[in-house]
Amino acid sequence: MLLRQKSFKEKIIFPTVIVLVALVVVINVFLSARFSELRDSLINERLIAITNGLKHYLESSEENTKAAAISMAINPNAVKAIRERDKDAIISIFTPTHDLYRINYYLICDKEGVVLARTQGSEIYSYSLLQQQSVRDALDNKVSTFFESGVSIKASAQTGAPIYDTDGSLIGAVLAGVRFDTESAVEELKDILQSEVTVYLGNTKIASTIFENVDSTAGITIDPDVAKIVIENKREYYTDMDILGNKYKAFYLPLLNSKKEVFATFFLGIPVEELTAASNRSIRNGIILGLSGLAASVVLLSFIISSISNPIIKLSHDMDHFANGNLNVEISVTSDDEVGHLSKSLKKVVNILHRLLLEINVMIHEQDKGNTDYRLNTEDFQGGFKLLANNILDLAHLGMKDQLTGIPNRRSFDNRLDLEWGRAIREKKPLSILMLDVDKFKNYNDSYGHQQGDVALQTLANVLKQSIKRSIDFAARWGGEEFVIMLPTTDAKGAVCVAEKVRKEIENTPIPSADPRAARVTVSIGVSTQIPTRESSIDNLMAIADSALYKAKETGRNKVVWGGDGSGEEQEDSVKSWL
Repeated sequence: MLLRQKSFKEKIIFPTVIVLVALVVVINVFLSARFSELRDSLINERLIAITNGLKHYLESSEENTKAAAISMAINPNAVKAIRERDKDAIISIFTPTHDLYRINYYLICDKEGVVLARTQGSEIYSYSLLQQQSVRDALDNKVSTFFESGVSIKASAQTGAPIYDTDGSLIGAVLAGVRFDTESAVEELKDILQSEVTVYLGNTKIASTIFENVDSTAGITIDPDVAKIVIENKREYYTDMDILGNKYKAFYLPLLNSKKEVFATFFLGIPVEELTAASNRSIRNGIILGLSGLAASVVLLSFIISSISNPIIKLSHDMDHFANGNLNVEISVTSDDEVGHLSKSLKKVVNILHRLLLEINVMIHEQDKGNTDYRLNTEDFQGGFKLLANNILDLAHLGMKDQLTGIPNRRSFDNRLDLEWGRAIREKKPLSILMLDVDKFKNYNDSYGHQQGDVALQTLANVLKQSIKRSIDFAARWGGEEFVIMLPTTDAKGAVCVAEKVRKEIENTPIPSADPRAARVTVSIGVSTQIPTRESSIDNLMAIADSALYKAKETGRNKVVWGGDGSGEEQEDSVKSWL
């Protein structure tokens, strides 16, 4: 009796199944033995991740307070209010910037260190801030950032910056801070880190996401052995903790004040039971995915070994070169079998990706020059590649266009300004800037609603696009209700004339609205012009335009003011003669 000869497929499938079954058994035995180790590794990795997250949060808090303090210390409106000791004005100027700089409070004091105003907390003023090192440094003409404890704020990151009057004399200091001592602060940090958080002042709890239902007067303190390591020895500390009947993987981070003393401590805790369940799910999913991938790999390997190993290896080498960045790789497998067809298909993919990358590079180069209207030609691609090209195009335009008005955003303007500045230096041609601000826009929003305010901004943006006729002129949204127009090769007279034309166009353009009272807005415009040199600066050009805009707002609004050469001399006669 003749035995049936096994087919080629059977020869591959049978040993593959045997191998897979053996691997399933081995993997399950191995993972069962290593389960505890894998779980601990997962927990430790997560603890390290949230530890790094806390450190990054503290560093960001320091940077945010520094940016807030320095920016507000040079804010002209803030300086004026502090000089006049107008508490209400100070609060109204400083408070809206909390979210902008991601801080919690400002403390503003005079040059003697006595509090003039604060944007959060107690209404009690006229007490001294000289016990704060950052304030003492600020009154000593230095900007400094520390973790500190104050009169009413027990733990925070804060920066002090000196405030100078227009004549250069010191008139006070501003202290910007991010608090760590409130329940809202630790709840926010818990959401960021996905970890329980407790803050201690000294070794006594002041805010916690674990002990929120525990009487705060009970005086929950750090374990003495832990306190010796963290507070006395000023060291970070990882440990296992049992808190209110639950086991935690814990981390303690000491906070050092300006004297390099530990005055507060952060505690982060991860519940072990929760991570054990997550670890079990991850391991189970990993087994399923691993076995699936292994099965596919074994089948593919069997076919490669039996018939086409050499062409596949060559093709693999070619694709490795491509994956390593060699976009000009030449796929050399040219057989007429399945491998040859695969080679041709991969060659098409390589060519398409190569062409797509070239198009993207051209688009990025054009947008870096401020050409926000440049679009890569997505019609050259099909199917998923066309979708990918369109998605890349959409992402690029999201980064360069203002989403409300559809005109270029500030990033686009900065790119274009750098380009035109360099061109103006080379050609020794003038470059003009128009800074526009909608007059009394807050009142407009308050009266007719923010949705109507958006309609007004969109209408204004359309007027700007229609008002500039040359391809080299550039209009962008600067931020909020502020816009900017750049006029290359345009002298002061020409810039002022364009500004007046734009002002009139906006004044005479109706704003779509059901309320006839909301049918008009006006703008104030500041103009600056320079013939750039390698010694001049873009910042000075923008500062002159901004100063001229500020003067236009101060002297009646709905007008154009030319900033001149930045010397501060009166320029109204020049504007009148040009118009």
